[in-house]
Amino acid sequence: MESNKTSYGLIEVSGVTAAIDSLDAMCKAADVSLVTWERKLGGRLVTVIVEGSVSDVKAAVEAACAACKREGLIMAANGVIPNPAEETRKMVALSASRKQQNGMTIAEWIPLDV
Repeated sequence: MESNKTSYGLIEVSGVTAAIDSLDAMCKAADVSLVTWERKLGGRLVTVIVEGSVSDVKAAVEAACAACKREGLIMAANGVIPNPAEETRKMVALSASRKQQNGMTIAEWIPLDV
């Protein structure tokens, strides 16, 4: 991981559409990149994790929160983890690796037919 990619930003929203909208807002607002995402409850609850510098991650999470509010989307939780502990990095890496084990690309992670 690059030295300037030192923080994680998380947002948990209701539904895949809200997750895509939030991710779009995050990436447009700051220099962050998608690390992984998780769908729970049949896709009704989606957590998106991005990484970047502390300031970029904070700006990205704030932008996603604003987008959810503006669009009337349900945001369950959000957070910024500056300088994540090694165990936290392992947990996030495990999530990302499950998607890659099946040879899936990031574009294939997000089913548009849900």
